[in-house]
Amino acid sequence: MSEPRKAIALISGGLDSLLAARVVMGQGVHVEGINFYTGFCVEGHTHAIRKRDRARPKRNNALWVAEQLGIKLHIVDIIEEYKQVVINPKHGYGANLNPCLDCKIFMVNKAREWIDANGFDFIITGEVIGQRPMSQRRDTMPVVARDSGAGERLVRPLCARNLPPTLPEQEGWLDREQLYDFSGRSRKPQMALAREFGFEDYAQPAGGCCFLTDQQYSVKLADLWETRGKREYDLDDIMLLKVGRHLRPRPHFKLIVGREEGENRFMEGYRKRFVHLVPLSHTGPLVLLDGEAGSDDLELAARLTARFSHGRDAERVTVEVTGKDGVARTLEVTPLPAGEIPAEWYL
Repeated sequence: MSEPRKAIALISGGLDSLLAARVVMGQGVHVEGINFYTGFCVEGHTHAIRKRDRARPKRNNALWVAEQLGIKLHIVDIIEEYKQVVINPKHGYGANLNPCLDCKIFMVNKAREWIDANGFDFIITGEVIGQRPMSQRRDTMPVVARDSGAGERLVRPLCARNLPPTLPEQEGWLDREQLYDFSGRSRKPQMALAREFGFEDYAQPAGGCCFLTDQQYSVKLADLWETRGKREYDLDDIMLLKVGRHLRPRPHFKLIVGREEGENRFMEGYRKRFVHLVPLSHTGPLVLLDGEAGSDDLELAARLTARFSHGRDAERVTVEVTGKDGVARTLEVTPLPAGEIPAEWYL
């Protein structure tokens, strides 16, 4: 008997990629998964430290999908390479700072490089025509196949019958009639197929894990770029934009205020990188100061720290301010009244 054909499936951790891989596996193809780590994904981070997310599974959904399918998952760190996609997308951004079309082209291209290097035959994605307004349109799907270099080796099993036959279909590696013709934004067909395959516990169908699609996150990233005077970021920037309450009371500095115990503990790891403040006389948040601050600025930062502590209604709150050099001093301040915090300070 001949060796089965081999395919790599882009596994995001969502329902579509789970189903797409399962459909192809059902035709006897050897499937492995690949997950590209950009740093902008929710999973394994905010869900693990926020109380409001306590009901969500504390898992990496891509690994979970691979486990459900019983396939090997290759996790590839693309943080540095991916920066140019985020900073200078050829096809522009979506509603926020999401370079969805460039992102898909980039990831499919990386998958193409991977199959060429590892002797695999084709690529699987969970794309569905009309599901996403930027990267999953009938006119942009051919762009992804062309610009990624994947061409006819890119298979979208969930909507394949709405598209021209791919190489695996032409060569008989896949039976086109056993592929699907899903289209549009409704996830009901995918959910029905999941039930058919016996999948009951999966990531929310309408979810995506990329923070760049989030309006609040995009505002904070744009603020970061504006204040630095150039578009750049590192992994610590990405992580800190995901946590805390961000306020910019002055153009030259902003505050990151922990909102709960889990965030405070996470932010502890960044204290040596930033000037930081913590109330001593009352329980309250850890506050990181990003930027340069004079004595008047530190006074304001301390009053804001007091405002977000349990001493918000006290006449005076003692706040400890520690510099990047580790030298600490205390300030006795009056909490800033809520009415004196302009809405535009909040990012």
